[in-house]
Amino acid sequence: MLVETLLPLGKLDPGLREPDTPLHIGEFAEGARLAESVGLDAVLVEETKDDPYQLLALGAAATTTLGLGTSVAMAFPRSPTITAMSAWSLQKLSGGRFVLGLGSQVRAHVQRRFGMDWHAPAPWMRDYIRAMRAVWHTWQTGERLHFESDHYTLDLMVPLFDPGPIDHPHIPVHVAAIGPNMCAVAGEVADGVRLHPVCPPRFIDEEVLPSLARGAARSDRDVDEVDVCMKPLIGTAANDEELERVVHTVRARVAFYLSTPSYRRTFALHGWEDIARQASELSRQNRWEELPDLVHDEMLHTVATIGTHDQIGDRLVERYAGRIDRIEFSIPVKSEGDAEVLGNVIEQLHAAG
Repeated sequence: MLVETLLPLGKLDPGLREPDTPLHIGEFAEGARLAESVGLDAVLVEETKDDPYQLLALGAAATTTLGLGTSVAMAFPRSPTITAMSAWSLQKLSGGRFVLGLGSQVRAHVQRRFGMDWHAPAPWMRDYIRAMRAVWHTWQTGERLHFESDHYTLDLMVPLFDPGPIDHPHIPVHVAAIGPNMCAVAGEVADGVRLHPVCPPRFIDEEVLPSLARGAARSDRDVDEVDVCMKPLIGTAANDEELERVVHTVRARVAFYLSTPSYRRTFALHGWEDIARQASELSRQNRWEELPDLVHDEMLHTVATIGTHDQIGDRLVERYAGRIDRIEFSIPVKSEGDAEVLGNVIEQLHAAG
């Protein structure tokens, strides 16, 4: 397994990043250098409070071997030509170390945050990726741009806006997915699928992998060409006493996912659909403090991987070896001892590959 992390290191709850944790843009380069030094394969950036492409440019300039990627950047609010340019520049700057992770975002955000029309996301993503690759092909080969689909028609590329060829023109594209249609699109046209933390092993085996294979068959591809990537929901700490406190945070996060209709299918597979509906009703009533009580221990340990620092590597290997090609993992790094612990876990995960 390749081991990736979300920056910044040292500012996370163990194994978790809260959505509102601020990421100071001035610290990114230092965090990237630290990630490279402890043996992580890549750092990833979410699109939340800072532009991910600008952050990754800082990381690319500060490192030499570390992979860099978006996990994930929003596709639809940007023209595929705009995203193509951002990715092309990062691939050129990093010397071929960039992975473009794309997400569709939900209907409300596309319509109300970005002010755009909504379309069925899976076929839209298929057209988006193909349009973007058509632009890259034109830049690399000099051939005329000509792409037509249900969502995009691209047929203009003048020299002023053509950056020309680069040394590493193949930019891997990963797609965030949880439902069968988007997973199939990832299998059909992408280089990888990025799964939501709420996906337990059984869901990967019974829902994700068959959908990937179905999509790959549409393009006569070998499904093994598609990387399965995941940021598991992890609770870890140096000792049992600290871990007990962390588990409360993990249980609350599972409860949040439980209450979200988009993720209900993963709980329904285990027979917990009624609990998920109850959680959704509590969230609609703003009764957030009651949600964690719905997450019983079986559910907690099915969705999350829990263990102390000396246990967590083995437990992740047990759950995800043979299922996941790239895994996101981190613990806070505030000292040389912390860096050593993280390095040991990384070695365990590498060995599982």
